[in-house]
Amino acid sequence: MRKILTFACLTGLAALASCAPKPPMRATNHSADDVIHRVMKGASSCWFKSSDPAFKAYKMDAELTSFSGQPRILLVRKGSSDIRPLLVVMASGAPAKLEAFGPLMNEPVSSRISTDVKRWAAGSTSCQ
Repeated sequence: MRKILTFACLTGLAALASCAPKPPMRATNHSADDVIHRVMKGASSCWFKSSDPAFKAYKMDAELTSFSGQPRILLVRKGSSDIRPLLVVMASGAPAKLEAFGPLMNEPVSSRISTDVKRWAAGSTSCQ
């Protein structure tokens, strides 16, 4: 049953790339704010401060103060006037449910994004 759930979560994240409404995955027993803060810190350390080549062309914007109760982080193209996000990682509820969607989820880096986001949401601070 656990293998089926894991497969369903991975499949669900891939389907979110098409922006079709799908049920979000359950991240942890923590609030949306707690979870998105952990994901933001992990992305900042592991993707940007480490100069990871997979994320070199992007910058991160955090929208942590949300009146909708859905804090999120956005990846946008660095140096571009086009501010449409290429990746949105959004948390909602308590316990938090996490969604990741956008054009980057159609790229080869999508499996890495999913793995990293789930690991950080669960409380890990590691980059691998």
